[in-house]
Amino acid sequence: MYFILQQLYNAMKKNNLYLPIALLASGIALATSCAPKEKEVEVEPIDETFAVQTEQLLINVDTLYTEFDNPWGMTWLPDGRMLVTEKEGEVLIFKDDKYTGEKIQGLPEVWAQGQSGLLDITVHPKFDENGWIYISYGKPMPDSTSATTIMRFKLEGNNAVSQEELIQSVPAWKGGRHLGSRIVFDNDGYLYYSSGERGDTPTNAQDLTNSHGKIHRIHDDGRIPTDNPFVDTEGAVASIWTYGNRNPQGLYFDKENNKLFETEHGPQGGDELNLIEKGKNYGWPVITWGIDYDDTPVSDIQEKEGMEQPLTYYVPSIATAGMTMVTSDKYPAWKGDILIGALAKMHINRVDMNGAVTGNQEVMLQDIGRVRQVSQSPDGYIYAITQGTGLLVKLIPIR
Repeated sequence: MYFILQQLYNAMKKNNLYLPIALLASGIALATSCAPKEKEVEVEPIDETFAVQTEQLLINVDTLYTEFDNPWGMTWLPDGRMLVTEKEGEVLIFKDDKYTGEKIQGLPEVWAQGQSGLLDITVHPKFDENGWIYISYGKPMPDSTSATTIMRFKLEGNNAVSQEELIQSVPAWKGGRHLGSRIVFDNDGYLYYSSGERGDTPTNAQDLTNSHGKIHRIHDDGRIPTDNPFVDTEGAVASIWTYGNRNPQGLYFDKENNKLFETEHGPQGGDELNLIEKGKNYGWPVITWGIDYDDTPVSDIQEKEGMEQPLTYYVPSIATAGMTMVTSDKYPAWKGDILIGALAKMHINRVDMNGAVTGNQEVMLQDIGRVRQVSQSPDGYIYAITQGTGLLVKLIPIR
């Protein structure tokens, strides 16, 4: 609790952004935490709802949960329950914006090293008919390797049953870096998932004979669509939809406009927001605006024929993670905009998609924590989960 209060205070002081609704007895709490304790002092609970004035909306940020270790993905069931993954291998169950104390049981073993673990989660578009839930995770493989894996299961009570492994990224790889692992469905029921280039071999992203550094497209049961762009290319992985993608940690399918968007995590610079289109090459590591970890440019060129340019890019890196598009009428000034979680810069980045190609952008909720995912619930509210601060927050518009 102290850490959350400290984060809010730092943000207020730094950005003059947060307007607390109620911070009951905060002075007492801080003083007693630092001073020698002669006797126990009962401290009243802190109201963790606070107001934020953004450029276009005044919103309440309602803190619903504060005890995540390393949350990664979230989705909703038709009955209103919310499922949130923890990288160590758990799925927590929420109901009516409260943690129920329950978790899904019987999930597969995950390789929870580095950036690997239990990652994204989503439900089938026809969940009411078939009950399928999909997850991505790093599966432990022989010789200390792991593979980005997509599987599906059904719920029987809180138990994961009827488990089916659909596809693995090949080959299995040593190290726990850059697994990608977002999952989305399009209007036709195809499943797309992202696979990072695994970090130590950037050229994987340009190699069609392996799965790494790509966006993939499969049927909901794991079969390969016959119209995938490289089905007839000798030696190519048939599930590949696009290539030249470094570490795609965000995917969003815009159902109204039938478009697939991706956020791509760069090194120290060169994070990207991309429009993902069939068979295209997004350039990594041949062209990039990225700055490597030794402070040198990754590439001498930023453009090349046959390689796509991002809609926008970030130098220095904000460490782009999960994303969503605002389609809800609850946020009229944001409708059609993309919200991106920023890990390193610890904020939500709003991209105005109604403006220029790169769009006007706004930094919101500075210092809230490493924002891993931003999602819109079926009833139209925006939620975010954070690493470090361990939060689940809900953005409630005031005006």
